[in-house]
Amino acid sequence: MNERILVVEDDPAICTGLVDLLRSEGYEVERARDGVGALERFRSFCPDLVLLDIMIPRMSGYDVCRSIRKEDRVTPVVMLTAKGQEVDKVVGLELGADDYVVKPFGISELLARVRSALRRGALAKTASGERAAEISEVSFGDVRIDFNGMCGIKGNVHFPLTPKEAALLRFLFVHEGRVLDRATLLDHVWGISCDVTTRTVDQHVVRLRQKIEDDPAEPRFLVTVHGAGYRFSRS
Repeated sequence: MNERILVVEDDPAICTGLVDLLRSEGYEVERARDGVGALERFRSFCPDLVLLDIMIPRMSGYDVCRSIRKEDRVTPVVMLTAKGQEVDKVVGLELGADDYVVKPFGISELLARVRSALRRGALAKTASGERAAEISEVSFGDVRIDFNGMCGIKGNVHFPLTPKEAALLRFLFVHEGRVLDRATLLDHVWGISCDVTTRTVDQHVVRLRQKIEDDPAEPRFLVTVHGAGYRFSRS
């Protein structure tokens, strides 16, 4: 699958130019023209990299970057702006941006930075996946999960886990705080070639809630984010 890039830019000419350039390089590209739309696209598109202009309507690029980092610490964010002052670069980097490109920029420079950021992001995601595979036991609230033993305990009540329930819970746990849509969960837990639907994710979430939540109808750990997907939180 081609790497996915989200372009966030409110200038129509620049946005179209960036989208056309990146698509000509073989990337799958989506665009957003403002901060609110950027976060919506980020959650639904699950890009491998975000090209983010700072001066955009409804939410600044700084605020978008801050919000992304609350949900996802891995996906690279490259800031695009006409500002060239050192303080602006520092602010962007301190908020979690991975790189900073000042307009006007050359095509070769931009593509080189995109490729570099994508390589770093791929390495970080691989490391995250390796950490997920290494996690054998987790605890949250009064729940303890043994992934290797495919079982758990809540208070004094023991319960079994199916392989998919365990894989789903572990993936959500590793990405704690990030909203994960159903397509992403299907990709990573069931595999894109599996003949299953997004309803399968919902059914597994319902069963997990019956095992780990005090009140499955009012979940504390495995939360639905309406219109977006699911988020795991230990708090």
